Amino acid sequence: MKKRSVVTFLLAGASILIYHCSIPRHAVSALGTATVKLPRDSSGKIIVQSNPSGAYLSTEQSLAAIHVPDGYHLQLVASEPMVKEPVAIAWDGNGRMFVSEMLTYMQDVDGSNENIPLSRVSLLEDTNGDGVMDKSSVYIDSLVLPRMILCVGKKLLVSETYTNNIWSYEDVNQDGKADKKVQVFGNSTPHSGNLEHQRSGLIWNIDNRIYVTYENLRYRYSNDKLIADTMFTGYGQWGIGNDDYGRLYFSAAGGEVPAYGFQLNPFYGRYDVPEQLADGFNAVWPVIATPDVQGGPARLRPDSTLNHFTGCCGQSIFRGNALPNDLKGDLIICEPVGRLIRRAKVTNQQGIRVLQNAYQQEEFIAATDMNFRPVNTANGPDGCLYIVDMHRGIIQEGNWTRKGSYLRPEILKRGLDKNTSHGRIYRLVHDGYQPGPRPNLLSQDGNTLVSYLSHANGWWRDNAQKELIVRQDLSVLPTLVSVLEKHTNELARLHALWTLEGLHAANPSILAIAMKDASPQVRKAAVIISEPFLKLQDAGIKNLLTSMDSESDADVQAQLVATLSYYAPGESKKMQEHFAQSGGNTKNLVAIASLIEKNRNQKMYGFDLAGIPTNEKAVILKGQETFQQVCATCHGDNGKGISIGGAPIAAPPLANSPRTGSPSMLINILLHGLSGPISGKTYPDVMAPLGAANSDEWVSNVLSYVHYRFRPSGTDFTVITPEEVKKIRALTESRSALFTISELENFQPADKPVTAAATSPALAKKETTKKTAGTLSAFATEKKLLAKLDCSACHRPDVKLVGPSYKAIAQKYKRSDINVNKLAGKVIAGGSGNWGTTPMIAHPALSTADARKIVKYILSL
Repeated sequence: MKKRSVVTFLLAGASILIYHCSIPRHAVSALGTATVKLPRDSSGKIIVQSNPSGAYLSTEQSLAAIHVPDGYHLQLVASEPMVKEPVAIAWDGNGRMFVSEMLTYMQDVDGSNENIPLSRVSLLEDTNGDGVMDKSSVYIDSLVLPRMILCVGKKLLVSETYTNNIWSYEDVNQDGKADKKVQVFGNSTPHSGNLEHQRSGLIWNIDNRIYVTYENLRYRYSNDKLIADTMFTGYGQWGIGNDDYGRLYFSAAGGEVPAYGFQLNPFYGRYDVPEQLADGFNAVWPVIATPDVQGGPARLRPDSTLNHFTGCCGQSIFRGNALPNDLKGDLIICEPVGRLIRRAKVTNQQGIRVLQNAYQQEEFIAATDMNFRPVNTANGPDGCLYIVDMHRGIIQEGNWTRKGSYLRPEILKRGLDKNTSHGRIYRLVHDGYQPGPRPNLLSQDGNTLVSYLSHANGWWRDNAQKELIVRQDLSVLPTLVSVLEKHTNELARLHALWTLEGLHAANPSILAIAMKDASPQVRKAAVIISEPFLKLQDAGIKNLLTSMDSESDADVQAQLVATLSYYAPGESKKMQEHFAQSGGNTKNLVAIASLIEKNRNQKMYGFDLAGIPTNEKAVILKGQETFQQVCATCHGDNGKGISIGGAPIAAPPLANSPRTGSPSMLINILLHGLSGPISGKTYPDVMAPLGAANSDEWVSNVLSYVHYRFRPSGTDFTVITPEEVKKIRALTESRSALFTISELENFQPADKPVTAAATSPALAKKETTKKTAGTLSAFATEKKLLAKLDCSACHRPDVKLVGPSYKAIAQKYKRSDINVNKLAGKVIAGGSGNWGTTPMIAHPALSTADARKIVKYILSL
């Protein structure tokens, strides 16, 4: 959903294998109707629709405006009012579809009331097998922007925005509505990131781990609970894709990186290589002008189309069996800002995966409907590809549509703010498509589920494996061993091995069989599964691994080096040296081993924290956690920006920047934002004032980390305290504009002038004591609660800032239970109201009781 800077990747030399699909391009509406071809010039190039309308289109009109290749067709599976604002879908083992709907997302240009608990998860069913959903119910309501859903057996796992908790919901009485809720993972610390910088995903991978974006945690489902496992790094922003072998694909709209993280599992660390994206991969090819892109003309070609990925999200690897075989294994990436979907070929170049656009300066799917906003894709039980279209005018969050932004007038001019509360879910089918049988996995016996491990559709294989593990069905162990030893299908053997692992039955004798399998991917999985034994210094397992020194497959070599580097560094060194003699993959193996060694040192010793006092170390490490959640998307973990293969970075580098050496500059930037040019370079986006709505302590923590980690060499370090932040916040409280570099350089902190007293100090003190002693003592607790929040950024007792003064609020609202409850709800939910158009920041972690206390104090003034 979000974007940041111009990225032009110059990757992959002429030696890389280039693959382009030869399928002709045209548009199609519903299945069986006449096609509408895209207009082309004499050279065959698509003629872009240069003056698009933001008007709402019916489902039929919108289908006719979405262009797909010859032979392919889009079918409407569900639309408003059955679904509204859909962002993610998931199926249970019986093929019922759950839809996560963010009903409060950007319902106007200010994002008013966005965090009120009005969102939901719906349950859709196709009762007659025609592919169209005809039955629906609200499975869970009163949620805050639910963003992650996953079916496990008869339960649905759900996580909401601004929380790190994950809950299990179950429909016990089978009326289509959840009536049992159990916490499966508990972390009550609120997630403080912006709405666009929160976790997503929750996908069950073939390795029986459940992955999410951002955080360096993955989970295992055991006894109706999620058990967290720490990885070296977190990846991604919105969406995760996985292939048949468990390789993960991430994207980052904030850093404008359409695909990364797919060379190595993030458990071992962040590993990307320059050649992984072919030359020109980041250029996108809409069929419609793109006026509503953050950054404006710099993001556009002369024909006004988006020139590169910016809102990349919702990716998946197609693994179904109802579309042409040449689509299987391709990466699908959504680009909602450009109203298009990319299809990328994935090739293996001596152990390095390389991505190439499947078409020459065209896209797999592209629309002329301005409200087509694909945000997610998924493989379905019928073997087709499903597309989640949020179908709305605004796709950027409110931080980037505020007054003074480039986007706001573009949105209002075209009426894009008016198209809300819609949504479409499509499935992509092909000529001659015949739907397969509806799944019934939840009631089938274990041996039947094992038979599905060889199914041609990856959805069936994944869900059969998952169901066996959720049940912990040990009766199938002999059958699984037989499949591993004898089945002719590589994927059946691979799923059998991982199912044995999930049933805690992948013992050394099983691994010995798998390590000699004809399939490199089965051998690679066996190496990964051996790691718990290696961690316990199992000599037999170590001997099995080191005996694989004749391994010729680059993937297996890389996994051997990663595993041994992690658990047996000395053996890894020997293995590297041995494989180096065969050549070809040496550079890759050395890089992986070096990465793991670096991560081990960082995990063991920290990043140069020697000599830092314990209390200051705690501040820096807390700031690092926030930096990785919020800032690293654009600035990168290393402070050098997000760049793969030498592409231009999305945001100014922090490492060795003169700003990072100046605490006052850092504070001003985070409180009020920054606009370019910076060091003579213009960036396509601004730095938003993210600190304005956060506490002084939050700003202190993250800036202390930035100051310590990225300050220029030779610059002294001191922890940036909340008191420093508070002082500069007060000095600049009337400022509404973003800072420029020249303003920062000329900023001179000074004590705030004190207004002369009208009476003597003694008399003033006496009068103040007389008037306020009762109030101060009565509301001491309430004032402390208020001080911990970020309210002072917009409100003062006597002075109107961004929001009204507290006294003005007290004058407008009488102190009654009705008003106290109303205003307490507003403090928690946030949003705009009668005082102005600037929305108030939500405080979802604040309890209702504490919010009422704060309101009572304000109304006492």
